[in-house]
Amino acid sequence: MTNRIALILGLLILGFLAWDNLLKDGHSTLFLLRKFADLIEWLAFWR
Repeated sequence: MTNRIALILGLLILGFLAWDNLLKDGHSTLFLLRKFADLIEWLAFWR
């Protein structure tokens, strides 16, 4: 991964987080974080 691609991805992620917090009150971020926590728990079970 080049620095340019990493910068673009970072800006896209920050842009999504800002958009979600300003316009959607963070509901999408909260949903994704809950699903990520479920994934971590599921992976820990199979370890």
